[in-house]
Amino acid sequence: MPEPEKTEDGRYIIVKGRKWRATDPNIPEKLKKELVKELMNARRLVKSQGDAARFRVQDAKVALGERGEKWWEPTEEGQRHRLAATMRTLLRARDGSTICPSDAARVVGADHWRDLMPLAREVAAEQSEAGVLVIMQKGEEVNLAEVKGPIRLGPGPRLFEKL
Repeated sequence: MPEPEKTEDGRYIIVKGRKWRATDPNIPEKLKKELVKELMNARRLVKSQGDAARFRVQDAKVALGERGEKWWEPTEEGQRHRLAATMRTLLRARDGSTICPSDAARVVGADHWRDLMPLAREVAAEQSEAGVLVIMQKGEEVNLAEVKGPIRLGPGPRLFEKL
């Protein structure tokens, strides 16, 4: 399939004469593929489940930068929202496997992902409190406030619920 026409600044694609926000071009290719895979899965679910699955499409679109805050004008609140959507989308795409908070930071922060790690850990804690994900260290569920060092994020009991 040919690439859609883009605006000169690359921020929008043009489909049938209508402008749509383009995917953030700074997302690492491997992670972008996972996000797109989950977007396609979510779209298929909308066909069979209707509005009950639409939140998954929204999360994937926000993670890709196609909805929510403009990826070229980030704010802390927008990054927080996009990090949460990215964590949920990657966890759904990995179907039971864990992710590293840095995966979400790389999607949102591109080359400056390390600067986003404290915020990514905060967002992970919030998502954990909401039951969306669990925080793990060395294969065991932990409380982020009580641990130091590397962590992993696993699917929580509310990952597939609309919040």
